[in-house]
Amino acid sequence: MFRFVPKLTLVAIAWALTASAYAAPTVSRLTPPSELFASGRNEPPIIARFLPDQRFDLQATVQPDAGQSISSFSFAVDGVKLNVDAKRTSLVATDLVKGLAANSAVVSLRAYSNTWPGVHEFSVTAVQSNGQTVTAKGNFEVVALLAGNGRPAKNIIFLLGDGMGATHRTAARIMAQGYAQGKANSLLAMDTFPFTGMVMTSSLNSIVTDSAPGMSNYVTGNKASNNQEGVWPDDTIDAFDNPRVEYFSEYMHRKQGKALGIVTTSDVFDATPAANAVHTANRGFGTGIVDQYLDDRQLTGLTVLMGGGRKWFLPNASDSVKPQALNGSQRRAANDYVLPDDIVAGWGASKGTKDPGRDVIGDFEKAGFAYAPDATVLKKVAGSADKLLGLFSYSNMNVAFDKINGRRGASTVVNDYGFPDQPMLDEMATAALSVLAKQRKGFFLMIEGASIDKQSHLMDSDRWILETLEFDRAVKVAQDFAKQHKDTLVIVTADHECSGAAIIGAATITAEQLRSKIGTGTAASQRDEVVGTSEAAKFPKYVMVADGYPQTTDVDRKMLIGYGANADRYETWLANEKPTQDSQQPFIGQAPLNSYPLDPNVRDRDRGFLITGQVPGDNAVHTATDVPLSAFGVGSERFSGVFDNTDVMFKMGSVMMGKRLR
Repeated sequence: MFRFVPKLTLVAIAWALTASAYAAPTVSRLTPPSELFASGRNEPPIIARFLPDQRFDLQATVQPDAGQSISSFSFAVDGVKLNVDAKRTSLVATDLVKGLAANSAVVSLRAYSNTWPGVHEFSVTAVQSNGQTVTAKGNFEVVALLAGNGRPAKNIIFLLGDGMGATHRTAARIMAQGYAQGKANSLLAMDTFPFTGMVMTSSLNSIVTDSAPGMSNYVTGNKASNNQEGVWPDDTIDAFDNPRVEYFSEYMHRKQGKALGIVTTSDVFDATPAANAVHTANRGFGTGIVDQYLDDRQLTGLTVLMGGGRKWFLPNASDSVKPQALNGSQRRAANDYVLPDDIVAGWGASKGTKDPGRDVIGDFEKAGFAYAPDATVLKKVAGSADKLLGLFSYSNMNVAFDKINGRRGASTVVNDYGFPDQPMLDEMATAALSVLAKQRKGFFLMIEGASIDKQSHLMDSDRWILETLEFDRAVKVAQDFAKQHKDTLVIVTADHECSGAAIIGAATITAEQLRSKIGTGTAASQRDEVVGTSEAAKFPKYVMVADGYPQTTDVDRKMLIGYGANADRYETWLANEKPTQDSQQPFIGQAPLNSYPLDPNVRDRDRGFLITGQVPGDNAVHTATDVPLSAFGVGSERFSGVFDNTDVMFKMGSVMMGKRLR
């Protein structure tokens, strides 16, 4: 049956068909991140915030209509088009992630900055090949630093206990200081800091952060996604071309000539140390990460770098993932970088080259760094060095529990790993400060107790408690420095909590009685007959000796730790003679390291009882729990209350500049 269609409707249909044939492109990602772009909300919270003149990249992903391509683009701030050197811009239409429309493009403007305080609107306008355009808007804030209300800090020492929640601090205090009728006999060094706040730790893409944004958020003032440091996510597959945001170290080096020091007990390529100086979307790309430390030192002011990680610095002649028989090198072209020209032009960064055969230790020495391969050499060179590189193991350093027992002659673990002469963290901190104290313009020093986290993942309670004690001894070194140098701020915090650790009580029996239960493997024997809760826990008593650590952790009425974010594990409550395998060690598959327990799901299987976990996999996980932050020295009064991890950089910036925040 014929149906009449009004003339007006026919016109509308024709218009719709024409519009669909010439549809505008779409912007699917706009950076810096903003709620204005993501949800249309033009109100707090403002996601991206910057210090005045802090540099960052503008970027967008533009998807064209079918059969079209992106021909041009421009960025504007507050409605004014940005006319910049074309060398600082790029349009990338190849090697993009899957799922984008054909001929999509990632468009960038590098190293933009703004000095005007307040919230600013920025936009991208893109044109596709048929002339159709699209504009998308976001916002960011430049945080005002107002007239000063105190003397500026010359130095900041930022101590980060990786994974260290309130429980980790409490357990270390109980072990080190003991309690008398409910009162601590004394305090940890970090307990004596006059100001303490609580920090919210979430990353850009999850309530539960990993260590890369966990550190990066503190020192960029912006949220990063998990596994990424000093960058925002993008839609290219290159791990080193993501949109950057300037680190606090880079900012203070550019503005005031500050030096940078990085000290860690982990491999120096690891997330926390790298998230102070290296820009990458993949925290695991060790070759490029260690190269960027050296090659971009003119941007960061890098003066001290210490930790493990020698495997990334030693030349690899064959570019093989298999560790080289002679030196343990794991340098590879696959995780190295060559930067695009717009980053080089905009940021003044080194271009980079894929060179697995590079001798990076030699290049550090050519750049004027004294090199310390062990604790003995470190003591000799630290006093005279102007720059210092210390690499004390192939990958992560051995933990305090094993280093101390090695020094006492009670363990062969450090010998098994091949590095018996490793320094303690407080010794590394002392060496770093002796070098950095010579810096006339001051410094920013990050000191990490890395294996508080690593041993919490493994639910090895004795080892993470001693890691916290080692960390607190480094805190004391920093505090003593600040007492002598009144223009120094010391901050102690964590990037996140790990494992949901909790002090559940103490054993109701002696250590000898506890040992007698080894091998029974039943919850009735090893849990019900051992675990004392509430008043049954009483007060464990540990005996501290001259080196600052307990004579043994297996004491009568031993403190007992439970976990709220644990995987399956077997528990005996006694200290494990050997640590769990560290998969990052290059020779982990060879004797004697291959005889170490593989993971907590098999460790103590023959002698402990099974505790079923809440999470899949073999390790405990990070939690979203707020973490304590304590501050000492000039400007420390600014660090109280509850605040986001990104707030910390603005507080540090105001302290270093002698200003106050709006």
